[in-house]
Amino acid sequence: MNEHVTVRQPRMSPQAFAALGVAEIAFVKPVIVDGKTAHAVHSADGTPLAVVADRATAFAMVRQNDLEPVSAH
Repeated sequence: MNEHVTVRQPRMSPQAFAALGVAEIAFVKPVIVDGKTAHAVHSADGTPLAVVADRATAFAMVRQNDLEPVSAH
């Protein structure tokens, strides 16, 4: 028998997609502040959380808040 079954995956709303990983991930990316390199920390949905002097401090801060840091470029 040649039966075709179509399975449709539900689409995620933009809000649901933005919330994906919010409770687990924080992004760390280099930024320029007053002509110097700093590191910004953002939640998974893009909300700015902090700006710190260096990457190591940013990663430590993220981990201290029970999140997994991810580098963003």
